[in-house]
Amino acid sequence: MTDHTAGKVTFVGAGPGAADLLTFRAARAIASADVVIWAASLVQAEVLGHAREDAEILDSAALSLEDVVAVYERAARDGLKVARIHSGDPALWGGTQEQVDRCDALGLAVEIVPGVSSFSAVAAVAGRELTIPEIAQSVILTRLGGGKTPMPPGEEVREFARHGTTMAVFLSAARSGQLTQELLEGGYPTSTPVLVAHQVTWPEELVVRCTIGTLEETVKEHKLWKHTLFLVGPALSASGTRSHLYHPGHFHGFRRADPAARKALREERTRGAAR
Repeated sequence: MTDHTAGKVTFVGAGPGAADLLTFRAARAIASADVVIWAASLVQAEVLGHAREDAEILDSAALSLEDVVAVYERAARDGLKVARIHSGDPALWGGTQEQVDRCDALGLAVEIVPGVSSFSAVAAVAGRELTIPEIAQSVILTRLGGGKTPMPPGEEVREFARHGTTMAVFLSAARSGQLTQELLEGGYPTSTPVLVAHQVTWPEELVVRCTIGTLEETVKEHKLWKHTLFLVGPALSASGTRSHLYHPGHFHGFRRADPAARKALREERTRGAAR
């Protein structure tokens, strides 16, 4: 049984910004919190509509890690529930782990509520699937080196670009020239499609289609330097392929395969393996 007198911190993934992309679990965590810490510059204010009228509301933009930990210390001492609202998903570039480690040291209960990442929100707005049969079956999530946080060796964009699959590049709009250069050095053709997305799901949402060859000029034309995500790869314009999952020749625990379609599917796979 959970001790409701003990302090608890819930890290809430708020998604790319729009309040109606919160999960039910996220809304419940905010509603039960004594203290709500939220990223005002990254999450729309409507999310606070779930908070209690008597909840203490703090903007994380004005807080250092030490300031936030002081709130957690108070939660441990006084048995408070804290909702720490992060943009996107707490698993990605949220500074979440360092906070979880400090909560563990304080003996605080911790829960993490996943959120919609901006890369999937951009794909949804653009009406694209990022994993297209025969074109791209992987998605690489990364950011450009040279920013505030150093990249580990081997994680340069140019190295990931060698895979030629779909990439979601975060936190890199201020260095669009470097991004273009590394994508090309990695082997993408200049004609490779790119989605440049700024504050998706916000009222000022902007999604622009371009290519790697026009990426830098597109970013500069729209004066983008933060809150911008790039989706890159051939899957962004591919069509004409078919998933085997819903092929009549494919079977699984709930559906039998049509014999003729099954034979045709096997022959197709054989031809593909021989190429």
